[in-house]
Amino acid sequence: MSKLHIQKRDLMREQLAHQAAKIMAENGVADFAFAKRKAAKQLGAVDSQHLPSNEEIEEALHSYRMLFQQDSHSDILLQLREEALTAMEVFAEFNPYLTGSVLSGTAGEDSDINLMLFSDDEKAVLLFLLKNNIEFEDGEWIMRVGGHEKTIPSYTLTSEAGVLIHVIVLPENARYSGSRHLDTHADIAAVKALLAS
Repeated sequence: MSKLHIQKRDLMREQLAHQAAKIMAENGVADFAFAKRKAAKQLGAVDSQHLPSNEEIEEALHSYRMLFQQDSHSDILLQLREEALTAMEVFAEFNPYLTGSVLSGTAGEDSDINLMLFSDDEKAVLLFLLKNNIEFEDGEWIMRVGGHEKTIPSYTLTSEAGVLIHVIVLPENARYSGSRHLDTHADIAAVKALLAS
């Protein structure tokens, strides 16, 4: 493969990442796969080998928001992070972690808050929600936990400001896995530090 061909392919991938980011930012789209397909269609790139990774799109989305939505975006992000902290404090006994776009800084006004809670008793969070009269919708996620696919409970709540908060409940030992990184998982202290900076 020639060097020119590699450079051309990287340029197309970069253009697709920026177009997908624009679609997500301007239309409130949260689905990376949908944004990739729509960007590919808009740019006439039917060759799926050029599709960027979610990380590349997140990077482009961060750049887009800094360039074109800086004034409104920082206020929206601050509000979402404050909402996340409030929810985390409610669930403090389950050692919550914030993940996703609200933590990474790519969230927009239509973004949801994603929290991970930890308990070896799968019913503990459900009982907590019922005991505290917190309205929710329950569901399940299939995730890889400890190298095995496992069905885990999930709950969707709505904050007072109308923001959807998605909560998943993982076993306690998952809290100590080596996959927790400050840029992708933040506990209460880390979110407070983020808000203070």
